[in-house]
Amino acid sequence: MYLWTAMLPVVVVHGGAGHIPKERAELSTIGVKEAARTGYAILQKGGSAMDAVVEAVALMENNPGFNAGQGSVLNVKGEVEMDAMVMDGRTLDSGAVSAVRRIANPVQLARLVMEKTKHLCLTAEGASKFARSMGVPEVPEESLITDYAKMRWKKNLQPDANPVECQMGKMGTVGAVAVDKDGNIACATSTGGMINKMEGRVGDTPCVGCGGYADNNIGAVSPTGHGEAIMKVTLSRLVLFHMEQGKTPEEASDLALTYMKERVDGLGGVVVVDPKGTWTAWFNSLQMSWAAAQQGELHYGLYRGEHFVEPVQEKI
Repeated sequence: MYLWTAMLPVVVVHGGAGHIPKERAELSTIGVKEAARTGYAILQKGGSAMDAVVEAVALMENNPGFNAGQGSVLNVKGEVEMDAMVMDGRTLDSGAVSAVRRIANPVQLARLVMEKTKHLCLTAEGASKFARSMGVPEVPEESLITDYAKMRWKKNLQPDANPVECQMGKMGTVGAVAVDKDGNIACATSTGGMINKMEGRVGDTPCVGCGGYADNNIGAVSPTGHGEAIMKVTLSRLVLFHMEQGKTPEEASDLALTYMKERVDGLGGVVVVDPKGTWTAWFNSLQMSWAAAQQGELHYGLYRGEHFVEPVQEKI
């Protein structure tokens, strides 16, 4: 038995990169901690890495403080269109949905695409038809729209508004990576996309190698940041490429994010794990809410260089 098995299981989650307003920062931190605890509890009971990442992300989709599920940003018409993906590192199977509407938990629908179809991604109305065939209930669009999202939508309709800058100024995409007790690895990512985006715009999240990647032989990545920049450098696969060359998750993340900044002027962050359970939450934006659970400890932070630790089990 290898010594590093004591490092497993592990789950790492993020709640988006950028500059999170003070009044929402605490909500974001509470949200990612709760998601990490939920994922870790599943892993501790012998659940799979896929179960853990999907449940952790679904919990954040249900939290109106994040740009995913309930709380998603609005497109230029004031509507919600969401993207999500999952990937199984054991088989390299993946499932995704893009520009999907009226679904409370797109990440769960993405998993169904992976498990119940021969395809990797379903989009828009096709994804909705598939959801109905799987018995996934549609929810009223109003239930996904928060007052905060409406306020930001109106603000960004102004001619001088900069949606990319505004996007980096708020909580964004959510994601998770995990390794279970059997050494299997998975990732999941979900987002409402970019504020005031064109109708039908799809970002990095549902694209394999951009919005996530998982391979039992190397590790897993879930990113956050400006989707177009992430796509240009295939950020998730780029991180894992550096890990294949022998870099640690931290070194690989730093190299990939530095390249994205220098090459396409993109900011963002990643959560990364390797097969041994070594993990990092790395970002070059001002903030990224993140949390990790491993060996009975809950790690979390928001600002660069910030790293708090407490027991996973909350004191009663």
